[in-house]
Amino acid sequence: MTTHYYVLASQRFLLEEEPLEEVLRERIRDYQEKNKEIDFWLVKQPAFIEAPELTEVKAKCPQPSAAIISTNSQFITWLKLRLEYVAQGEFEAPSATIPEPLASLEPVS
Repeated sequence: MTTHYYVLASQRFLLEEEPLEEVLRERIRDYQEKNKEIDFWLVKQPAFIEAPELTEVKAKCPQPSAAIISTNSQFITWLKLRLEYVAQGEFEAPSATIPEPLASLEPVS
């Protein structure tokens, strides 16, 4: 199992009210310059919040939600400070309750 860290908020907040695209684009550029593998993902309607152990987190987050998930805890801490109005946490996956850490509940069109 791997520890995954996240920031979670409503899709509207993350994708429309915050300059998230700019932040992620800059981070990707930085990783490319350092030949570092991408270790973060944007997931709309993340499935991990359906896990029983995250019921409280889901209840506090306006839906539909979106999350930035990473294996890099420092990046998620930095995002939390940068975005401020997001939930921050972590989970272990794959597990019985979270088989796929990057799964989305959003229908594929």
